[in-house]
Amino acid sequence: MSPQQIANIAHIGFLVLPNFSMIAFTNAVEPLRMANYLSRKKLYRWSVISCHDAPVAASNGLTLAPTCKPEEVPQPDVLFVCGGTGIREVVDERVISTLRRYAQAGVPLGALCTGTFALAKAGVLNGYRCSIHWENLSAIREEFPAIHFSSELFVMDRDRFTCSGGTAPLDLMLNIIRQKGGKSLAADVSEQFIVERIRDEKDLQHIPLVARIGSGHESLLEAAIAMENNIENPVSLEKLAEDLGLSLRHLERLFKRYLGTTPAQYYLDLRLRRARELLLQTSMSVMEVTVACGFQSSSHFSKSYRGVFGYPPSKERQPETHHSVM
Repeated sequence: MSPQQIANIAHIGFLVLPNFSMIAFTNAVEPLRMANYLSRKKLYRWSVISCHDAPVAASNGLTLAPTCKPEEVPQPDVLFVCGGTGIREVVDERVISTLRRYAQAGVPLGALCTGTFALAKAGVLNGYRCSIHWENLSAIREEFPAIHFSSELFVMDRDRFTCSGGTAPLDLMLNIIRQKGGKSLAADVSEQFIVERIRDEKDLQHIPLVARIGSGHESLLEAAIAMENNIENPVSLEKLAEDLGLSLRHLERLFKRYLGTTPAQYYLDLRLRRARELLLQTSMSVMEVTVACGFQSSSHFSKSYRGVFGYPPSKERQPETHHSVM
């Protein structure tokens, strides 16, 4: 969807599935409520939808009474599927047919937490980029090869809006609110919830390395930990391999096989992600960040940063791209 189309979103539907994540759901609804409150306008309204008549229990045991059935609700501007635990057991034929009906009607679709699985199962995500909670990434990639699953916090790809669980829906909604009410309103909503920075699509989920590669790869885990512990003063890969009792070639094979990258690129990405955190969350100068992240020159840092994020580090501090609300 274009920025203007996102700005026109006013009615949001939430299709809640049994065992849905309450934290993901409330982190999606509350920013909308606060945007209405702060703007003193009814910018958004929302409907809670269920495929069944009874109240729906969240994974924490609390129940939510739906406001309507799918066939009763006026067509929303976007429909979010709210998933949680045991997602495979609750995505039945009624859920699948409901999602397909909305898709055929041209309604943009989204998902919170494991709700992405429901969209994938309904066949309405083929050819799209999307996000899902990191615990589900490995298995779902194997099951749905026609979908590109990203490790980003949230993904807005054309008419699909997907995000991981926890607090990520808050960031997704703040980015949607920014299109309608401007950066100032999004920042005001963020401040009300004591959120220091509105994260964007370039922010990744923090995926524990052991979850990415599984247990039984101690050498690879130790190498990654050593890199994390040596951001400011990077160690050479030769020294790292030697300390682990490995050849450099074997270390490279481990990274390629289990992480799909080289040790050098993994180390560089790690330092650049840390640099972005410092630029967005501290008042350190670009030069101070350059040194803190182990770069020998500002030109090398700037070139590397642009290669990953698409713009130089100095642009993070400019009003049009700075997302901090501190």
